[in-house]
Amino acid sequence: MEKPVLAVMAAGIGSRYKGLKQIDPIGKNGEIIIDFSLYDALQAGFRKVVFIIKKELEESFREIIGDKVSRFMAVEYAFQELDDLPEGYLLPAGREKPWGTGHAVLACRNIIKGPFAVINADDYYGRKAFQLIYEYLVNTQDDDKYRYAMVGYTLENTITEFGHVARGVCVVNNEGYLESINERTHIEKRDGKTQYTEDGENWVTIPSGSIVSMNFWGFTSSFLKELEGKFPLFLDKALKENPLKGEYFLPSVVDSLLKEGKATVKVLHTPDKWYGVTYREDKPLVAAALTHMQESGVYPEKLWEDACI
Repeated sequence: MEKPVLAVMAAGIGSRYKGLKQIDPIGKNGEIIIDFSLYDALQAGFRKVVFIIKKELEESFREIIGDKVSRFMAVEYAFQELDDLPEGYLLPAGREKPWGTGHAVLACRNIIKGPFAVINADDYYGRKAFQLIYEYLVNTQDDDKYRYAMVGYTLENTITEFGHVARGVCVVNNEGYLESINERTHIEKRDGKTQYTEDGENWVTIPSGSIVSMNFWGFTSSFLKELEGKFPLFLDKALKENPLKGEYFLPSVVDSLLKEGKATVKVLHTPDKWYGVTYREDKPLVAAALTHMQESGVYPEKLWEDACI
């Protein structure tokens, strides 16, 4: 069995942040968020990382993070390109937005051959999350069903004070398995409650303590085949209904596999607080939290100089 690989999604535009937040320094000594995630992944046991990026970011990524971490982990790059479409499909005129997280992971289909974890480049997940997912991946294989996993966070630990966020809100059964996941693209705090809206006018309260996905997944290689097979079905609908902004969401593919009875998803709950820079106003809070972790010994002062395996 091949050892688990870490796939890092870093091709998003970052429109709400208004900049390339994936490579924006935030730590005490100029670290970016992914530095901390890679350090945690290394400690958990991961020895290979695939960065999913835009081709034009490759030089910057190599300089800022790729070459640095390559002393400890094997590094490869997958490129999420707008025109990477199945045969017979054409890129809609005027489309600039990436095709979404499902399409991002699909870019790894010729690189990853075994189990793998998926994370966002601009989210801080906490060390426990990497330990949980690595342990799951090295001890689990597909049998009569695909056996996947997801790190789940308490909703209240993932909300920004500065605007709305998108989250996959999960329904988890008593055995700790995911039953369904609903992508809510506009969640925010309102009058002391956490609510979402689909139309900007009607608001629905999400129960306190709800488990959400932060796109930290554990898959076997079977998921890449399913992503590839379902992509044309997504395109058939998106090209008719929303050709410029329709997104192939990774959680939506997972949800469809659950509904088809083809997969199970074990929810690995972590009590850690998630940190992310969705908006520029989030940056000082995240920087303060990570600096405190370095000063209190959770992380070395000089992350990669003091890294060890």
